[in-house]
Amino acid sequence: MSMDHALCARELFLQGYNCAQAVFCAFCDVTGLDEKQSARLASSFGGGLGRLRETCGAVSAAAMVLGAACGYDTPGDYEAKKRHYALVRSFAKRFREKEESICCRELLEKAGLPVQMGSDPEPRTQEFYQKRPCPRLIYEAAQILDEMLVSIKEKQ
Repeated sequence: MSMDHALCARELFLQGYNCAQAVFCAFCDVTGLDEKQSARLASSFGGGLGRLRETCGAVSAAAMVLGAACGYDTPGDYEAKKRHYALVRSFAKRFREKEESICCRELLEKAGLPVQMGSDPEPRTQEFYQKRPCPRLIYEAAQILDEMLVSIKEKQ
C-alpha cells in the first residue's frame, strides 16, 4: 500500500467529511468503492453514530473497511465469522491502547470538551478543528488499519 491512508483521512476530515467518512473514503482503494459511495455509506456513523456519541466514527469506519477487505459473506460460516470478529476486536484493542477508549463521548471528554448527545453538527471553523481530538483520532485509526491490512496481506 503506497498511499498514506492516515494523512488522506485526516485531510478529508479537514475538508469537511465527518470522522467515519474521512476514514472510510481514505480507503477507497481497498474497498473498491468510489468516494461518493463511501461517503454516503459512512455518513451515518459520524459523531459516534449520528452524534449519539457512542462508538467513535473513525473506529466504525475502520470496522467497515475490515469488512470490505476481509469480511465473510457466507451466513453459516462460523469459522469465518469468528476470525473476522477477532480481527475487529484486535483493531479496537489497538485503538484503545493508544487512546484509552473507542467511545466518542469518552474521547471528547478526555480532551476536555463538553459532550452534547444528539445535537446538530457544529460549523467547521478554525476553532472547531483546533479544539477537537478528531483529526488525531482519525489519523490513528487509519494508521492502525493500514498496519493491520499490511500484516494480513503478508500472511496470505
